[in-house]
Amino acid sequence: MTAEKELAPKYDPLAVEAGRYDKWLEQGVFKPSGDKKAKPYTIVIPPPNVTGKLHMGHAWDTTLQDMIIRQKRMQGFDTLYLPGMDHAGIATQAKVEAKLREQGITRYDLGREEFVKKVWEWKDEFSKIIRNQWGKMGLSLDYSRERFTLDAGLSKAVRKVFVQLYNEGLIYRGEYIVNWDPQARTALSDIEVIHKDDKGAFYHMIYKFADGTEGGIRIATTRPETMFGDTAVAVNGKDPRYKDLIGKKVIVPIVGRAIPIIADEHADMDFGTGAVKITPAHDPNDFQVGLRHDLERINCMNDDGTMNEVAGKYKGMDRFECREALVKDLQASGDLIQIQPIVHSVGHSERTGVQVEARLSTQWFVKMKPLAKELLDNQKTENKVDFVPPRFEHTLTNWMENIHDWVISRQLWWGHQIPAWYNKQTGEMYVGMEAPKDAENWEQDPDVLDTWFSSALWPFSTLGWPDEDAADYKRYYPTNTLVTGYDIIPFWVARMMFQGLHFTGKRPFEHTLIHGLMRDEQGRKMSKSLGNGIDPIDIIDKYGTDALRWFLATGTTPGQDARFSYTQLDAAWNFINKIWNVSRYVMMNLGDTKADQQPDVASFDLADKWIFAELNKTVASVTAKFDKFEFGEAARDLYNFIWGEFADWYIEMSKETLTGDDETKKAAKRVNLAYVLDQILRLLHPIMPFVTEKLWLTMPHDGDSIVTAKYPEVHAEFTNDAAVTEMGRVIELIRAVRGIRNDANAPLSTPIHVVIALNDDSLKAAFTANRAILDRFLNTASLKIVDAGADIPEAKTAASAVITGATVYVPLAELIDFDAEIAKLKKTSDKLDKEIARIDKKLGNPGFMGKAPAAVIDEQRQKKADFETKQAAAQDRIKELEAAR
Repeated sequence: MTAEKELAPKYDPLAVEAGRYDKWLEQGVFKPSGDKKAKPYTIVIPPPNVTGKLHMGHAWDTTLQDMIIRQKRMQGFDTLYLPGMDHAGIATQAKVEAKLREQGITRYDLGREEFVKKVWEWKDEFSKIIRNQWGKMGLSLDYSRERFTLDAGLSKAVRKVFVQLYNEGLIYRGEYIVNWDPQARTALSDIEVIHKDDKGAFYHMIYKFADGTEGGIRIATTRPETMFGDTAVAVNGKDPRYKDLIGKKVIVPIVGRAIPIIADEHADMDFGTGAVKITPAHDPNDFQVGLRHDLERINCMNDDGTMNEVAGKYKGMDRFECREALVKDLQASGDLIQIQPIVHSVGHSERTGVQVEARLSTQWFVKMKPLAKELLDNQKTENKVDFVPPRFEHTLTNWMENIHDWVISRQLWWGHQIPAWYNKQTGEMYVGMEAPKDAENWEQDPDVLDTWFSSALWPFSTLGWPDEDAADYKRYYPTNTLVTGYDIIPFWVARMMFQGLHFTGKRPFEHTLIHGLMRDEQGRKMSKSLGNGIDPIDIIDKYGTDALRWFLATGTTPGQDARFSYTQLDAAWNFINKIWNVSRYVMMNLGDTKADQQPDVASFDLADKWIFAELNKTVASVTAKFDKFEFGEAARDLYNFIWGEFADWYIEMSKETLTGDDETKKAAKRVNLAYVLDQILRLLHPIMPFVTEKLWLTMPHDGDSIVTAKYPEVHAEFTNDAAVTEMGRVIELIRAVRGIRNDANAPLSTPIHVVIALNDDSLKAAFTANRAILDRFLNTASLKIVDAGADIPEAKTAASAVITGATVYVPLAELIDFDAEIAKLKKTSDKLDKEIARIDKKLGNPGFMGKAPAAVIDEQRQKKADFETKQAAAQDRIKELEAAR
């Protein structure tokens, strides 16, 4: 294809990124390749809730996913990155109800059908916003396969799962204590409850004996408003204080109802008075006590948290208003002995924020023990889900080993309505995929399913299951990698795993990469209450998508939280600007040289041999670290190679050839420059998709998009350890002389005389062959290379540095400070002493010598020899300077 027009003088991310995403969509480069010989690789996006805009956590999560899928696509995999969104039951309904409240209406004013229409309108609005954000982030999603957790296909999968689990006896309906959200008027699962420390009190009361005997039994409660549902007082059967009272009855204050004193293990002899009131309809522990003793269950509250008719004169009061009035009445009657202020942990609804009420309710449940066992057993096999980092598997295991039955019904209008119907005449219940044929005689259960019930099916329902012959399901399931935060391992990861195993017989994904939370610059969790949230689109508008993605990649350590940092974003932008400028220089010197032209190894000079060897090492390292999801380390390797080796050294070295007169060498150098830059852009592309596409398309080549270009591979012919060592010595020499210049405040523009005294004859050829490079980088007035021991008249008034195999002298008689030079060399000698001692200690350690590979031991010995040579040279130089002083 024809290259794009030349690069602008300055990097402008908005100009670079404008229209690029739409072009990719037009080209269809994000779709699976369709190559049946290629190995499939699948990521299904964790579906964001249609409750609002995406935040920095989503940006982090999806950037990592897109980096993985872009690299795999370039490596020749048949990739599918599937988009979708979650209806988010209670969360979305709460948002829409809040919007309606601002208009002075409720869902009940609208009715179910009209209210659901309003929620669909909300969903459509925020779906567009989310898709726009995905595009701004550069996510290489196949939109032709986009799914929604309430679409027809997923609804069919949900019904199939519900019906099958019901028929297997793993879904049941029963009356149990559940977590109740009085504002949303729905049940909640345990993990939808957030515990916070609230101010409260223990209210100490006397329940007087019913037979008129003087006295009574003292109890304490934090929720006196539930006493209308009291049906017993429990004491421990081993408690000597109460053994003679078991079987007697007491009167519930205010209520006036007589209830028995029972013996039960629930009563803790060592806590409080050892006697507790039992309210089976309003406490999960009391519910279990009630089952053991066949106690009546009396519900004293309505579903909105107000008191019902059981509460007598308090009927209609809010639960907290009732508490306040009741306490005053108990004080007046003399039944309230003491109010003891406390701070205690109280459950709150994750979505509405209100205090959760434990409430007796008829709900649908999943029997979890058998499903948990399937999951835990599978984690002991070779087909287990691989957690990265591995420690998070413990979070999963701990949750599943202590699992409770999962309450899956929600008293909402937005969601998958439960596929159960009740006969209007007989009360018979029917559970099935479709409504009964005589539907007019049946009424469907009004409840909907917990959002996580449908989300748990996401990896396979999105691919066409329950049709097991669906092409995508057969091709792309199980998926390969799930990327998500550690905070939803119990909510979502565990549920996908047990549902996937139970219904497909396979793990839903091979790996799950766990990341942490995105925190602000002070380390605080981003939240609305703190007002410290950051919109990723605002960052993109200022820095560009590529800078944000680079920041998210380099700030990534699997499993750890990350801190947002404008300083790091500035650094990311500067790095991209450096890549832009380097690319511009290369392209200005390419002429018609194609970027994908294969270099001729036979024509390589030392700089070429070195940079291609370092490129090989970088390709190997980055590929290996991507495979281990160590993106931060991979990015650091790329940074060091691009800025350090390619830009600072190879580019500068290439100028010597490109400004010369040898056309053959110039042509070869252009090929080499183009090839290395091309490989750099391909390596960077998964992290920085926009700028790499722009730069790559501006270079002359035959490709249509870097998105589908081949990912770099290691080439055996580029490996050259000798060249790496030789160039390492040249660079060490240049750095040493530059250090001398810096210490002496001698500007680079001032030519200097340089003398190199060799201790290692093998360096002579390297320094001689690269004389032109040394002259250019050192700006020499003269350069002499002499053997060790040769008479060097300049040495007495020269600054010096000890390098591997040589000592370098720079005569700066008028600038040199003998005392400072001696002090510097003594510091170097002391440092070398410590290094030698450290290696001696290691080599003298029997444990190390017995376990370390021979190559490692040999490497340590070589290092010691090098340090000893440098130390001897430093000592000799100290003696020279002290004599000349």
